[in-house]
Amino acid sequence: MNDSTSASTAVPVLDVWCELQCPDCRSALDDLRALRARYGDRLELRLRHFPLEKHQHAFAAAQAAEEAAEQGQAWPYVEAVLGRVAELDRLGEPFLVEVARELGLDAEEFDTALIDGRHILIVDADHAEGRAIGVTGTPTYVVGGERLDGGRSQEGLRERIEEIVDRLLAEQPA
Repeated sequence: MNDSTSASTAVPVLDVWCELQCPDCRSALDDLRALRARYGDRLELRLRHFPLEKHQHAFAAAQAAEEAAEQGQAWPYVEAVLGRVAELDRLGEPFLVEVARELGLDAEEFDTALIDGRHILIVDADHAEGRAIGVTGTPTYVVGGERLDGGRSQEGLRERIEEIVDRLLAEQPA
């Protein structure tokens, strides 16, 4: 561990309440990429699941994203699935396994995870926590104690997130 980082100077966390069958979340990808490019490891982007009932494959997709995280490829997987929402709509769970295969992940393990439901509790816990804090749609962001709803409009959200993160970083002890 180098001297500039310690447990007392934890980086700010941006919780991204997302649903992988959501066109608005697909639109938010550019903002998330820009935030990762701007802050790198000075900001932790945390994927939180909020599958919506109106999307029949969203719950399975959230479980698949957890399996991707377990295999060390959460964000590449999320971006790959969100980039092809129409295929997920049309093909469902076989598409989720195919994306894993395309990314070089253990596709058989994805298939098994979707059957045995090993990630259901994580998805359910995220959804319950989201409801408890007032998340009603996706994407919704929580950073610095502030909830920003991107489901209605993405306009100006990245700038607002940057303002909050910049403030949080400035408040950290040197």
